[in-house]
Amino acid sequence: MLDTKFIRENPDKVLQNSHAKHTQPDIPGFLHLDERRRAVIQQAQDLKAKRNTVSEEIARLKKAKENADALIAEMKTVSDTIKQLDDELRGVEEQMEHMTLFIPNVTHESVPHGKDASGNIEVRRQDGVNACEGERGFRKDHATLAKELGIVDFERGAKISGSGFPLYTGKGARLERALLNFMLDRHTGDNGYTEVFVPFLVNEASMRGTGQLPKFAEDMYTCAADDLYLIPTAEVPITNIYRDDILPAAELTKKHCGYSACFRREAGSYGKDTRGFLRLHQFNKIELVKFAKPDESYAELESLVNDAEGILQVLGIPYRVILLCDGDTGFSSAKTYDLEVWSPAEQKWLEVSSCSNFEDFQARRANIRYRPEQGAKPEFLHTLNGSGLATPRLMVALMEHYQTEDGKIRIPAPLQPYCGFEQIG
Repeated sequence: MLDTKFIRENPDKVLQNSHAKHTQPDIPGFLHLDERRRAVIQQAQDLKAKRNTVSEEIARLKKAKENADALIAEMKTVSDTIKQLDDELRGVEEQMEHMTLFIPNVTHESVPHGKDASGNIEVRRQDGVNACEGERGFRKDHATLAKELGIVDFERGAKISGSGFPLYTGKGARLERALLNFMLDRHTGDNGYTEVFVPFLVNEASMRGTGQLPKFAEDMYTCAADDLYLIPTAEVPITNIYRDDILPAAELTKKHCGYSACFRREAGSYGKDTRGFLRLHQFNKIELVKFAKPDESYAELESLVNDAEGILQVLGIPYRVILLCDGDTGFSSAKTYDLEVWSPAEQKWLEVSSCSNFEDFQARRANIRYRPEQGAKPEFLHTLNGSGLATPRLMVALMEHYQTEDGKIRIPAPLQPYCGFEQIG
């Protein structure tokens, strides 16, 4: 969430940014409540100061055996008024806190302005070992190839759970597992992340801490009887490891990575392409999360992007890095890069990673702080995360770029030790 003082001092900027992110928070209403809050605090403080002064006078009168009944009666009224003000203050602050949960993070000054994805900027791209952006050639689309080779059964997955829940079989299941282990080993061994294996169900406070609740409640799978939510990404439990904690500055930047299944209702996906792996309700992903000092977080964002795209470089898959404009930047993010792989069958770019700096937006919601130096007042740190990577569209790229003319799939050399085979088919 944004700092109340920042909203008070920059209402036009906050409102303009909110509109750019396609949200309509009631900033005037928030400022009205903030004004009332400060007035109530001042009124209560004045009455409490008066009560303290008069209480001393009452004590003096009693000691002198003089009549203090009038002052006692007056202070009874003052105390009742103070209680009413304190109750009103709690109510106002609860309203303000609720309103801040719907105000998006302000984008960084380096983020371009744009209405939607058409305003995004390509930062760089890299060809792969079998780059063929302009032609389909002999390549079959991933869904057809998966069915012919018997490595993913979308129909039986739908029978078991519904559409968007793929069933990996045989070498398909082994390739999925190989990808996950390969990426975890690279991020922990080469990139310095500490691996964690997190719960896939979290409580409401965790979802609120990272910004999924309350705004995106309709996209969540819930376990109502237990008041728990299935995670949309490992970002949620990993970030909340340090909720309400104060970290020593010496431990920053702290870097974690973790595997999880991800669950998303995709409530707004009606009419979008849902064939094969293109849009799922359950998928696997390696998540990278960083906890950084504020003055180091943007350097850490660039490093995070490099860690994620390193996977694509090693696997030899053509990709590009996109800087999102403000109209396409997520609710909680201050700056986001997307990594997209090329699908020759679909003839379009597919997102496999989104790397974001949230600055102190999540840290305020989850109350994650650090102490700059011993004895110093704790401050909010910056949180960052990115996919390193999500497997479904990575699978699309692997299958389509590494297929052979006779309908087989070659396994990239770095994955072969993890798979135990060199091709499928």
